[in-house]
Amino acid sequence: MADIAGSNGQRTQFKAVGRANVPGRLSYTIATGRAKFGSDYVVPDMLHAKFLRNPHGRAKIKSMDISKAKALEGVVDIVTWEDPEIQAMKGTREPLLTDESDTENEEIGAVVVAVTPEICDEALKLIKVDWEVFPTIVDPRDAFKPSGTFVRVDPKNAKSKPFIAGDVETAFKEADHVVEFDWIHSLTASHPPNPNGSLSWWGQEPLKYEGLTLYIEGVSPTWGSFQLLPMYDLTFDRLYRGTTFQGGKYCDWMIRRAALITPLLSKRTGKPVRCMNIRQNDFYTANPQRYMHTKIGFRKDGTITGVYETQIGDSGAPGKNARSFDMGAYEGMSSPFNTTRCINMKYESRSAFTSSGKITGSQTSPYNWDSMTVAEQIVAEKLGMDPIDIALKNVHGPVDDPNGIPPSLKMCVEKGKKAMNWKWHPAGARKLPDGRLHGLSFRYAQSPRHAQQPYTATVTVQADNKVYVPLKGPWCGIYASDACALVVAEEMGARVEDVILLYDNKAIFTPVGGGSDGTSASAWVMKEAAVACRKALLELASLKFKCRPEDLDTADTKVFPKSDPNKGIPFGQFIADEGFGDHDLDITATFFGRPPETTWHKMGKILDVMNASFCEVAVDPDTGGVEVTKFAVVCDPGKVLRLTSFEGQLHQAMFFSQGGGLSEEWIYDKATGVKLSTNMWEYKKPTMLDLGPIETDLVETRSGNACYGATGISHCMAAPLLPVCAVANAIGHWIAPPVTPDKVLRALGKA
Repeated sequence: MADIAGSNGQRTQFKAVGRANVPGRLSYTIATGRAKFGSDYVVPDMLHAKFLRNPHGRAKIKSMDISKAKALEGVVDIVTWEDPEIQAMKGTREPLLTDESDTENEEIGAVVVAVTPEICDEALKLIKVDWEVFPTIVDPRDAFKPSGTFVRVDPKNAKSKPFIAGDVETAFKEADHVVEFDWIHSLTASHPPNPNGSLSWWGQEPLKYEGLTLYIEGVSPTWGSFQLLPMYDLTFDRLYRGTTFQGGKYCDWMIRRAALITPLLSKRTGKPVRCMNIRQNDFYTANPQRYMHTKIGFRKDGTITGVYETQIGDSGAPGKNARSFDMGAYEGMSSPFNTTRCINMKYESRSAFTSSGKITGSQTSPYNWDSMTVAEQIVAEKLGMDPIDIALKNVHGPVDDPNGIPPSLKMCVEKGKKAMNWKWHPAGARKLPDGRLHGLSFRYAQSPRHAQQPYTATVTVQADNKVYVPLKGPWCGIYASDACALVVAEEMGARVEDVILLYDNKAIFTPVGGGSDGTSASAWVMKEAAVACRKALLELASLKFKCRPEDLDTADTKVFPKSDPNKGIPFGQFIADEGFGDHDLDITATFFGRPPETTWHKMGKILDVMNASFCEVAVDPDTGGVEVTKFAVVCDPGKVLRLTSFEGQLHQAMFFSQGGGLSEEWIYDKATGVKLSTNMWEYKKPTMLDLGPIETDLVETRSGNACYGATGISHCMAAPLLPVCAVANAIGHWIAPPVTPDKVLRALGKA
């Protein structure tokens, strides 16, 4: 489904879009350390604030004495959950302070304001708390045991509606083989690289005749206003958020309490107040636990005839406003097996709240893709076939050829096999010259664009011969605005360096709607604004050239007659020559809208833009060590907008895959629910030295329906089970992630 709804979606010539090695407009600032993130901000005479934190897995405050803490020299204020201002606060998803907590280290009970962070720490030690400690669980499966513990909401009371298609039982009876297996998505952490928090103060803005303006750093210009405005009875014009730089993070849009409470503390004390988390406070969970049981029926030729899956998922620590919910039907509709020709499916899903931690984004591998990845490899092992052949035999084709293979996938697979020098072998059958066991794995997915929000984009030509794109940011590692700038350069006929990203916290445009899928959608809207701006420019230029607008063209930030390209005039001169003296003029166009609905919402029933990932590992049978010797990723983004961003997304996804599959692990004391892995030494994210080589390539079918036929890629590429499958091929044993050396040795009977 190409970009046929918008302007110039079928463009064939590109000078700016897709170019390699175009630096981001903020890259120099970031690389030189000049960029200021939220935790970098300080102002004179500011105070510091820190929360009391729950030392237990689950607990409630029975009583609390703050008298000694309040008497400590240097303590300015202590706010508790019983304070009327806290009780009256509106607009927050969860109370800023409460007397209950469902997860260890969560903010609870009180926040101390003092002249130094050290005095805050000392005061917190002086607060006397009488705790009521509750039973806790960190494994959602325990909640479904007959007498199991549950957190706040008993999941056994939730109604579960299964997803059913076709006749699964008949399909199993008619199958040549039926296999069953369990697989797991382990819990992984979000780890924003820049700690969350804020610095706030109140002041009289010069252009306002009454009412104070809230100045807050640490909360980005994009997120937080929907909570801050009602919380502090503000209007948009009285909220100033200046932090452009946010640490890159994987779908972590949750606003922390530390980022919301400083305006209240500043108003109470009459001074700026800074409250910043340390890294331990930011160890929130990103990908929840998922425990699956899968039953597959298939024929001798590898055709899958029936699928039955059950799931127990982790919904994380619920909070005060928790209520039960059921995702069973949705999970089934989004099953990866919808991308196959199998019509007989049954899917049951249950979830439970636990004390594992606040889940920042509730992200799982979209469509539960790893379920099918594992299944295809198990079917291949059973039949002595290549899992790629199993995948291609079962995948359904596009709408106009349902029995074929999506052309995008076929091209991705061909390029990937060549990059990997793909030679499949049975599990445990190949040793490398150094004695290590060799393993391979393969996975395909649909490249998704699920961002559906509309955008408002503006493009402006100024007399300085520059094209401006006003946006509020933030920069959070996505470079979405830089991709949009390339689109503007393409449509305006401007040089890339002449398109300026004008960061302004009051701007409307926010091109960060969910990573690359949001980028392709916001770029579609920006394309429409640029086309409208160029039209206005040519209409004005036609007066000077004394011709029709359609007789003119643009290139290198100049307008010229098509009949004589050498007579180019810079964009800005059409403003400067109008004779309006020193008045600031511009040529501006704004567009509001969004591209058409994505095929992602068809839940795998329509396949167009695809990708394929490959992994090779070497496993040491003596130490259990696993080395990823190569990743190869061939992805179809429809149309690549910014090549550096495309490559970066794929590298990030493989980084995520290797960490989630081989090393990252939440460790709990199950008896108390207390986390035991809360720093980078214990929770082992891979480093650059650990990461296997990554070879990336692209296919451009233009079959998406966002900008120029683009789509998103980020949400589908992260695959923690990809290296897990490669290890299984190497050693002949399936290991639940993370596949650590001790687990490998146990599987091999050596520990």
